[in-house]
Amino acid sequence: MVATGDSLGAKMAGPAIRAWNIALAVSQVADVKLVSTARADLQADDFEVAFDDEDALRRDLEWCDVLVFQGHLLHHHPWIAETDVVIVADIYDPMHLETLEQGRYLSESDRSNFTLMTAEVLNSQIERADLLLCASEKQRDFWLGQMAALGRINPATYDHDSSLRSLLTVVPFGVSDEPPVQTRHALKGAIDGISEDDKVILWGGGIYNWFDPLTLIHAVHQLSLKNDNVRLFFLGMSHPNPDVPIMKMSVQARNLAEELGLVGRVVFFNEEWVEFDDRANYLLDADAGVSTHFDHLETSYSFRTRVLDYLWAGLPIVTTGGDTFEPIIRDEGLGRTVPPEDVDALVEALEDVLFGDDGPRYAANSARFAQELTWSKVLAPLVEFAVEPYRAPDLVRGLRTPRAEELADYKFRLDRVEGSASWRITAPLRSLLGAAKNLRKKIGGGTPTAG
Repeated sequence: MVATGDSLGAKMAGPAIRAWNIALAVSQVADVKLVSTARADLQADDFEVAFDDEDALRRDLEWCDVLVFQGHLLHHHPWIAETDVVIVADIYDPMHLETLEQGRYLSESDRSNFTLMTAEVLNSQIERADLLLCASEKQRDFWLGQMAALGRINPATYDHDSSLRSLLTVVPFGVSDEPPVQTRHALKGAIDGISEDDKVILWGGGIYNWFDPLTLIHAVHQLSLKNDNVRLFFLGMSHPNPDVPIMKMSVQARNLAEELGLVGRVVFFNEEWVEFDDRANYLLDADAGVSTHFDHLETSYSFRTRVLDYLWAGLPIVTTGGDTFEPIIRDEGLGRTVPPEDVDALVEALEDVLFGDDGPRYAANSARFAQELTWSKVLAPLVEFAVEPYRAPDLVRGLRTPRAEELADYKFRLDRVEGSASWRITAPLRSLLGAAKNLRKKIGGGTPTAG
């Protein structure tokens, strides 16, 4: 069974797209059910697709031998960890690094709680999983450190496989095995202000706080003063997952473009999330794909899925350096990388891929390299595991880390307290005290401070 917390519909974000392709690949060797705990509107020929509430999820866990999931499933349904099902945790997204930027505009306490709780969500997965999936070798080194701290690198797992690849393996995001086909023009001649002869730079996804669209907008502004046919199109301003809020960086990007007088003339914002099957029409109307970000920790371990779409469409690529794709773009000749927040370098790189002699070579190399990252190739380790699934040796032996032992003891003692007669008798009083505390917060009460 493959489970996702994202919606399975025409407008799918990265986690749902990945879950869909995992289900498709594994269905070639096993019976598969793809479930969403949010929403499921799609149907497939090779596997069942369903929405699962709590009861349905319990039934499906009894049915399946292997569970593959990504995100907060285990956090929202902790009883899954107590089952005997073989669990594959897909940790290709280091969510706790994203929260450092995503929560930057929260209060200090809320931001700390947000980041620490997300880390705990991942820790629980790492402690319980029989197999873990990550996106790159660099990311794998990062996750090995977290696994070591949690005690998953132990004599049992090491003696079973001293490389630990049977416990943590690289399964990156992939590209479709089928080449993109354009059924209509989505940009050139279709958007007011973008003509068939314009050079279109595509930002192929949402604008999140860990990205840097501001340097890009400044660079495109400068480039447009020399080349009046340059256009920048931001593909998705509204995320299909309602739990993902509009982020401050997207507002700043729009404000900057408006201040420079570029909106609707040089810079364009698509207000909706493009349907999955329609994205090829946008990609194939573009002349280059771009992704710019700041120099921070999230960048170092990211694996930008939008760059994979650029490869799939055979686009020259311009990105900020410092992430997994920098050496790939450089060594494979896929485009240009630039230092963070360097407007002049970005102007030069964009001018090179759009107007220079190397543009066609970059494009051809992108299309060639995309064949190395097709879903059928990158998912091979998971398909092999699905043929002969196994429990992790330390979990089979019942080994638990001191942290897990302490949490189990705490839960046992808490359950005993909450099950006691005195706890039940004092419940109304605790409820009253809690209501009073909330009321004080609303009216600005609490501990007085010196005036």
